[in-house]
Amino acid sequence: MPALGTSIQTSSEAFLANKRVMAERIDQLDAVLEEVRAGGGARYVERSRARNKLLARERIEAALDPDAPFLELMAFAAWGTSYHVGAGCVVGIGVVENVECVLIAHDPTVRGGAMNPYTLRKLLRGLEIAHHNRLPVILFVESGGADLPAQAELFVPGGQLFRELTRLSAAGIPTVALVFGNATAGGAYMPGMCDYTVLVDGGAKVFLGGPPLVKMATGEEAESEALAHLWAVGLPRPG
Repeated sequence: MPALGTSIQTSSEAFLANKRVMAERIDQLDAVLEEVRAGGGARYVERSRARNKLLARERIEAALDPDAPFLELMAFAAWGTSYHVGAGCVVGIGVVENVECVLIAHDPTVRGGAMNPYTLRKLLRGLEIAHHNRLPVILFVESGGADLPAQAELFVPGGQLFRELTRLSAAGIPTVALVFGNATAGGAYMPGMCDYTVLVDGGAKVFLGGPPLVKMATGEEAESEALAHLWAVGLPRPG
């Protein structure tokens, strides 16, 4: 292979000035990435620890094959907006059981894993990548559904998220949901529409509306475990 020549003078003032500027930009990117990885902040990280729960990236890391790489995608989503940088979820490509997969994890330390418009765009892009490349999808679910202040921007376009899950299944591309905690409202549809769903015993709760909503709508007292059980067996909800 022929060697490529260069006329760059690495000791020139122009080169050194450009190098300094590039190093500053890289430091800025690293600072934003640290903010992304910090999730919702120390208070909410410690709350997850107190509940004996792994963080979103730790869940992904535990699922990957030993020493397998993970290519995180769209880490800077929502940067520069009023929403948390990273959009409150993690999306990337990794190897599980020697199979390249798209891995998507809600970050419950950011507003309980609730989805805002940038979360939705990020999730949809992840599913699009999976569809185009025929990669299985693994969802790490712990979400309060739509972030209510942004619900007007989510309820109509949010249906595309569930449509894409059914399209993946119809195309023979496996979808797997691992549910670690509360998955309510829109967060309940995702495990319900995946090909395979695993619920953590004693931790996962899946329902369209939790006990406070049932109480408000019907006046009936309901326990979260009972509501989750009704979702799992496909029986009608109370009231």
